[in-house]
Amino acid sequence: MKNREYLKQYLLRSLIIISIFSLLLVIVNTIEYNQYKQNFNYKLNAILEKLKEEYPNVEQSDLIEILNFKDAKDNVLKDYGYDIEKDSYVSQNDNYNLIFSISKLGILLVAFISLIYLFIKHNLKNDKEIDKIIKCIEDINHKNYELALDELSEDKLSILKQEIYKTTIMLKENAENSLKDKINLKNSLQDISHQLKTPLTSISVLLDNIIDDPKMDEETRQRFIKNIKREITNITFLVQSILKLSKFEANTITFIREDVSIKKIVNETIKNVSNLCDLKNVNIEVNDKCKNKIYCDYKWQVEALTNILKNAVEYSYNDNKIIIECADNNVYTQIKIKDFGKGMDKEDAENIFKRFYKGKDAGKDSIGIGLSLSKAIIEKDNGRVLVESVKDKGTTFIIKYFYNIDGGINEKDI
Repeated sequence: MKNREYLKQYLLRSLIIISIFSLLLVIVNTIEYNQYKQNFNYKLNAILEKLKEEYPNVEQSDLIEILNFKDAKDNVLKDYGYDIEKDSYVSQNDNYNLIFSISKLGILLVAFISLIYLFIKHNLKNDKEIDKIIKCIEDINHKNYELALDELSEDKLSILKQEIYKTTIMLKENAENSLKDKINLKNSLQDISHQLKTPLTSISVLLDNIIDDPKMDEETRQRFIKNIKREITNITFLVQSILKLSKFEANTITFIREDVSIKKIVNETIKNVSNLCDLKNVNIEVNDKCKNKIYCDYKWQVEALTNILKNAVEYSYNDNKIIIECADNNVYTQIKIKDFGKGMDKEDAENIFKRFYKGKDAGKDSIGIGLSLSKAIIEKDNGRVLVESVKDKGTTFIIKYFYNIDGGINEKDI
């Protein structure tokens, strides 16, 4: 609040100057009055002494009556060249009057100059602040957002600086987000191009074989067509997943949240992977101890858990099982998805949620985007997901949905 303090100091100094010089004027007036009074008393005393000397029989009461007499009918001194209404009888007082008038004028002049000095100094300070603000605006126009406006107060200039600072922060964030969006778009296009290259090349080769060999046996032709269909399905899934993930990163998806029981989400997730479980004869066991509900978008959370459970099934051995454990407390609701399959090493576990990352044991149809999408969905609904894995012993995905009791996420239990 430096500017506000400066304004207070300016007003205080002005008040002090006015008070000091007002006191000086009072002192000068008092001295002037005492000096006039002393001179008149001396002159009257001299007159009274002369009267007593010339008229020794005059009574003291008569002299006092003369001194206290207010209504003079005749201008007696006019015979001696003095006019009561105009002339000064004590010439020394005229000299004092000149001296004191000059002194008062000097005091008033010094007070005026002091106030002018403070006023100019204050305005110079404001001019400097305005120059700083103009410089800030010029810097912003040249896309230089590195501003440091540390002076905070409630006067108009400081409020203006604060608003400029807020605008600067907003412009800086917009510029950074714009650059970030461009980089993300570039990376996404590169990723999509790289991911589409292999299936498109495969489709092209298969179609060339079919076209170049019109006498190809029917069994081979059907196999090629099935492979083409599989690649097209992979491309469709890839594009849809990338679009979903891009929407999450751009915050353009609106969640429709409601209170949903974990049991309902888990049951729907199991249905989505039932066919895959049947192919590998994998049994899913559910240990449901959840009593609380979570506030989330039901469909999106089902998709997120489906991707995780699908990954667990794919990495499980045939004729095996997967355990889903649910539990809750006052802080969060937790879901554990544990398989007893291939597991993964430390490097894969650290990177498994990255976009387009494929583990060392990933299948040829894997595109490495499902778990990345799941992580984005879960975090959107105030959740966190992590993985624990031991090579050749299995993998456990741990999902925690935190209750937003105090408006924030408590991550100390992660």
